[in-house]
Amino acid sequence: MGKVAFLFPGQGSQYVGMGKDLYEAFPLVREVYDVAEEILKLPIKQLSFDGPEEALTQTQYTQPAIFVHSVAVDRLLKEEEGIEPEGTAGHSLGEYSALVSAGAIAFEDALRLVKIRGELMQHAGEKNPGTMAAIMGASREQVEEICNRASQFGVVQPANFNSPGQIVISGSIEAVRKAMDIAREMGVRRVRELTVSGAFHSPLMKDALNGLVQALQEVEIRPARVPVYTNVEALPVTDPEEIRELLLQQLLSPVQWENIIRQMVTDGYDTFYEVGPGKVLQGLQKRIVPEFPCLAVGDLEKLQSLKVGNQV
Repeated sequence: MGKVAFLFPGQGSQYVGMGKDLYEAFPLVREVYDVAEEILKLPIKQLSFDGPEEALTQTQYTQPAIFVHSVAVDRLLKEEEGIEPEGTAGHSLGEYSALVSAGAIAFEDALRLVKIRGELMQHAGEKNPGTMAAIMGASREQVEEICNRASQFGVVQPANFNSPGQIVISGSIEAVRKAMDIAREMGVRRVRELTVSGAFHSPLMKDALNGLVQALQEVEIRPARVPVYTNVEALPVTDPEEIRELLLQQLLSPVQWENIIRQMVTDGYDTFYEVGPGKVLQGLQKRIVPEFPCLAVGDLEKLQSLKVGNQV
C-alpha cells in the first residue's frame, strides 16, 4: 500500500460560497469558523459564504478565508471519514494549513500568523507595487532566460514552478510586462497577467519579512507528526527550527510545487487529496503525475462521494 498525502491550496483557489455547505452540515465546521471569527475579528463567514468577490480577493481576507476552509476540511477528513495523512504539503499560503494538519502549529497560532502574513503582504504590495504573470508552455530554462533579459527593467523572477509548462513570474510591473513581451517574441504559447495585489515570492515582498520574523518568533512550533514537504526545498521536514526558517524563506523564494509532487511520488505517496476550496492542485497534478490523480474534497458533494467509494 502506498501512502496518503494531504495537499492544501493557496491564494487563487477562493470563490464566493466556499465552505457554506459544510458549515450548514457539520457542527465541527461551525466550531472552526466560529473560533476563527473570534480570533481574527473578521467576518470570515460572510466573506466566504456571500462575498462580495472584490473583498474576498483582497490578500488580507483571501488568506485567512482559504486557511479556515482548509483546516475545516482537514478535520472532516480525519474525524468524519477516518482518513489520516502520512505526509502533507501546501501551495504557498497552503503550507500553513499543511503544518496545522501535521500538528506542527496549533490552529489558533497559525490563524494569527496567516492574518499577519496576509496584511504584511498586502501592505508590501501597496508600498512596492508589483504584479505576476503565468507563462504557459515554456521550460524552466526559457523562463529563467526571459526573466534575465527583462531584469534590466526591474525585479523579475520565477515565483511558482507549478507544473510542466506552467510557471508564474513575479516582480515590478514594468519588468514583468517586459518579460511577457519577450516570452511572446520567443513564441511562448500563452502569457497572462494575474490579478494579484503584489509581487508574491519575489524580493518586493521583503518589507513583509521583518513583521513575519517577529510573528514567527512568538509562535510555538512543535515537531511535525508527519513530514511536511516545503515550498522552498521540496523536501520533507519535521524539525521546528527548520520549519520556522523555511516559512521565512518562502515569502521571497519560488514555490517548487512540481518538485514537491515528484518527490512525494518518489517517497511512496500514491493517494492525494486536495484539502480546501477549489481544484487548482488537482489540475496541476494531472500535468505533473497523471498516473497519480489528486481528489479535490472541498465541498459537501465531494466529501459524500468518498462515502460511497465513488472517487471521481
